Amino acid sequence: MSSSLRNISAIAGKELRSFYSSPIAWVMLGLFAAIFGWFFSSALAYFASAAMRSQFGGGPQRMNVNLEMIRPLFSNTTVLILFLLPMVTMRTYSEEKRSGTIELLLTSPLKDIEIILGKYLGAMGMYLGMLGVTAAYLSVLFLAGNPAVKPILSGYLGLLLFGGGFIAMGLFISSLTSNQMVAGAASFVVFLLLWVVSWLGESMGPTMSSILSYLSITEHFDDFGKGIIDTKHIVFYLSFIVFGLFLATKSVDSDRWRG
Repeated sequence: MSSSLRNISAIAGKELRSFYSSPIAWVMLGLFAAIFGWFFSSALAYFASAAMRSQFGGGPQRMNVNLEMIRPLFSNTTVLILFLLPMVTMRTYSEEKRSGTIELLLTSPLKDIEIILGKYLGAMGMYLGMLGVTAAYLSVLFLAGNPAVKPILSGYLGLLLFGGGFIAMGLFISSLTSNQMVAGAASFVVFLLLWVVSWLGESMGPTMSSILSYLSITEHFDDFGKGIIDTKHIVFYLSFIVFGLFLATKSVDSDRWRG
């Protein structure tokens, strides 16, 4: 077990160094920070304006920063993740094929699951860096106000699971091709289908609609933004992650047999 953990951590460390030594990764982080900053400032300006109208316009309700600002902000963040995570996952495995280093991995004593978990954790490390950018913005709210902590923590748990599912599936797609652009485009298409699958069920019967709604990766996120941690949503995301990693492992195994 300790040997497997060392192998996984070694691959994850290599992936992280590869990510952060690339200028593309820093450009992507900068782009993510800029767009999220725009989302944040827009949400903050809207909240402040609505609070002023409520205070001086005789509005009966009291504005809730978690409900009126943070929850929509997390929802907008999932849209940003949809567009940017394919850029993270597209190179995780396809770059190994393109450069020829895949042969070294396949002929090494590493197990397929160790390779996949190492690459997955490396990509998750990059994703955590992106989430760290959002935390820096939200910390401003604690300096200026007193938002509830639980909905923020549950929202971040939802984002972690949400992105973790995308990364697992993107890793599988990246293992199917040696072209990074193809892997990125295919990942985006699959992510988008997982996003809108519930919309397709609106024109179908109630049974099919409920099934497609359950399969939608976004339908399970909404409760996290409300501060609700439901076991069924956690089970869905973890099952989705395991399924993606299983497919990636089988893809690597087929490469080993063909090689």
